[in-house]
Amino acid sequence: MKKLINNPEQVVRDMIDGMVFAHPDKLKNLPGTNVLIRAHAPSQGKVALVSGGGSGHEPSHAGYVGAGMLDAAVAGEVFTSPTPDQILEAIKAVDTGNGVLLIIKNYSGDLMNFEMAAELAEAEGIQVAKVIVNDDVAVENSTYTTGRRGIAGTVFVHKIAGALAEKGASLKEVEQVANKVIQHVRSMGVAFTPCTVPAAGKPSFEIGETEMEIGIGIHGEPGTHRTAVATADEIAEILLSRILDDMKLISGDQVAVMINGLGGTPLMELYILNKKVSQILKNRNISVYDTYVGEYMTAIEMAGCSITLLKLDDQLIELLEAPADTIAWKK
Repeated sequence: MKKLINNPEQVVRDMIDGMVFAHPDKLKNLPGTNVLIRAHAPSQGKVALVSGGGSGHEPSHAGYVGAGMLDAAVAGEVFTSPTPDQILEAIKAVDTGNGVLLIIKNYSGDLMNFEMAAELAEAEGIQVAKVIVNDDVAVENSTYTTGRRGIAGTVFVHKIAGALAEKGASLKEVEQVANKVIQHVRSMGVAFTPCTVPAAGKPSFEIGETEMEIGIGIHGEPGTHRTAVATADEIAEILLSRILDDMKLISGDQVAVMINGLGGTPLMELYILNKKVSQILKNRNISVYDTYVGEYMTAIEMAGCSITLLKLDDQLIELLEAPADTIAWKK
């Protein structure tokens, strides 16, 4: 294992400290926790947004803490859900009496721990709502989920729900728009190489030099099948066909596109993939409002990518365009 770390047991702690040193104007760490909140939190007069999950998916989720997006992110150990007590501390730190929305990716551990934290917060008199992101069309159930997984489409939920919260909407209104995004966003991924969790010290799964896994999850969970490595154009067709079949888009629809790298794939290759994605959508007369290419939700150093489409309407466009200022998203 060759990694830029000091101690496999301290990678999350060291990462959080490094993020705060790098961005003191945007982030602060709640003492004694793995919780990162806005530097000037709590933000009075608005609904607070809290998300999180296991570390190793950077810039998710701390990268989206800031004006126009999240109020707090809770970092679990690598590929491990944060504990309920840590999530509760995040909720309490950012609540201003207007309520807190929890944005949860559909993974069993995250779901259980965030729901437990919500119950604890409600017992303390804090109004809490929850939304569950399940954008991955690859498999109906997976190693760690009942139902579809939540992957990179979660970032669009952060952006749009965060924008409405920033405008002063109620908790119910923010919850409703978050669920609207969830209903309109779909993703699917592919992996070429595994990643190595520092504490394990060895690759999390095996894949041959000439193989790729279609529909893989962000922790290396199996996808739909393993096959010989294909070209970028062929991969775009495979992934996008599943997404389009599921979304039932029609001619004239408008979408936002996210081409997300999983940590070990160069930007050059993501743009090559996007060329074919754009051509396919154009051929179907589906209009691309905006395209996001880069690393938004990674899997440590796993090579591969995911494609996300978000079907837009006037409300979602307005909120997507609203100002945001975080480490990983500026508008």
